[in-house]
Amino acid sequence: MANNNNSDEGATLRLARWVAGLTYKDLPARTRDVVRLAIFDTVGCGVYGFQTPWTQALLKWAQAGGAAGGKGQARAWNEPQSALRVADAAMVNGTSAHAFELDDYHNAKLHPGAVVIPAALAMAEAQNVSGERLVTAIAAGYEVMIRSSLALEPSAARLRGWHLTGACGPFGAAAACAVLLGLDAERTAWALGLAGTQGAGLWAFNADGAMSKRLHAGKAAHSGVLAAELAALGFTGPTQIYETADGGFLKAFSDKSNAAPLTHELGKVYHLDAVSIKPYSCCGSTHAYIDAALQLRSRLGSRWDASRPVQVGMSKVVDVQCGFDYKPSSALNAQMSLRYCLAAALNDGQVLPAQFSEAKMHDPALGKLAAHLELVDDPALDKLYPAHFAGWVAAKNGNDWMRVDILDPTGSLAAPMDAAAVSRKFAGNNPQLAVEKIAAVALNMEKHTVRELIDLLMPTVAAQVAA
Repeated sequence: MANNNNSDEGATLRLARWVAGLTYKDLPARTRDVVRLAIFDTVGCGVYGFQTPWTQALLKWAQAGGAAGGKGQARAWNEPQSALRVADAAMVNGTSAHAFELDDYHNAKLHPGAVVIPAALAMAEAQNVSGERLVTAIAAGYEVMIRSSLALEPSAARLRGWHLTGACGPFGAAAACAVLLGLDAERTAWALGLAGTQGAGLWAFNADGAMSKRLHAGKAAHSGVLAAELAALGFTGPTQIYETADGGFLKAFSDKSNAAPLTHELGKVYHLDAVSIKPYSCCGSTHAYIDAALQLRSRLGSRWDASRPVQVGMSKVVDVQCGFDYKPSSALNAQMSLRYCLAAALNDGQVLPAQFSEAKMHDPALGKLAAHLELVDDPALDKLYPAHFAGWVAAKNGNDWMRVDILDPTGSLAAPMDAAAVSRKFAGNNPQLAVEKIAAVALNMEKHTVRELIDLLMPTVAAQVAA
C-alpha cells in the first residue's frame, strides 16, 4: 500500500482498509436485519421493473454483446435464458430495480439498493459465495455509498444538478464486489478509485421525463463491478480519489463537501440502518406529502372536492426537484411531479404503479387538481431537509384550514415498513411469483445461496402458461 501508517492515511485508504477488513461478525444484528429486508425489497422491485421498456432495451444491449466464450456467469432477474457477464447482469438488474421508483432510498438523497444489491448478487452468483459473505458485502456497499453522498453535503450536490445515485453508486458497488472478491486494502482502494472516476448521473431527465434516470442505478452497478474486477487484475486506481485537491471526487461534485463523514465513527455507526423502503411508486421526496394528503383525505372525506383550496409547504430542494408544473408525458415525469402525486393521493387514495398508467396520467381531472395546488416556500423545511424528508399539506375546511405535518414519511426509520408490509408490496406487484418462498430465502440469506434466490425470481411454468 502507498502508506502503511494509518494515522497518515487519507480518507480513501482508511475507507478501503475498513471495507477489506469487514467481517460478518462485525455487523450489528440490526444492520443484518436491514440488509436482509433490503435484499427482499430490491429483488421485488427488480422483477416488477423487468418488463419496462427501458430494462428490456438494456437486456437486448447486454445480450447482443454476449459473454466471454458464451459462458455468462450471472442472470438477469426474471429471464431464465439470460447468461451475462457479471457487470452486464448488474447493469440490467440495477436498471430493473430502479425502473419504476419503487426501490429503497436514504436521506443522503440516493438509492443504494438498486445499485449495491444487483452488483453484489451478480458477483455472488458468479463466485458462489456464502450468504454470510453476501450480507457483509452488501452492508459494506450501502455504507460506502451513503457516506460518499453525506461527504458531498447532499442538498448542495443535488442543486448542482447531480443525481447522487449515479454519482456515488459506483463506490458502493465497488466496495461490495471488493468484499466478494476478497480484495486486500490496497486493491480495494484501487477499486474505489476506479469507481469514483466513473461516477456520473445528471438530473437533466427532469426536463422531459427521459429514461436516463432509470439507467443511472444500473450503470453505477456496472461501473462498480468493472472497478473491482479491474483492481483484482492489478489495474490501479487513484488511492486519494475522494480527497485529492486536483480532480478529487469531493471537490469536483460539491462546493460544500467535507471528507469527515466518510470515516467518522466508521464501524460504530451504520448509516445504512436508516434506509427507507418505499410504499409509494414515486420520488421519495414526495412521500411525506403523500402521507399528509392521505390523512387529510381520511379526515375530510374520501370523495375529494377538487375545488377545495390546498396549500403545500416546500423546501428549496424539493421545489427545484419536484415542484414543476405537471404536463402529461412519461411515467417518470409524473413520478417526479409533486403536483401529480398529490393529486393522485387526494383523488384516488393511493400512489401505486396503477396511478402511472397512460390513462391515469392523461386524466383531465387529475391534471386540473394538480394545477390547483398552491405551493408555498417554507424556510423551516429547508432547515429540516434532507435529514428529514419532511413536508406539510393544508386544505380549506369551511372557514378554517386543516394542516397535516409529516416529519418522516412511511417507510423511514421513524415509521418503518416491516417484512410483512414488504411482502404485501412484493406480492401486489408480482402476483406470479412465490413470494413466501422468496421471503424465506431472502430473509434468512445466511442459510441459503444466491443461486437459490435467483432461481426463485424466474417465472414459473404455471405463470408462463397462464400468460
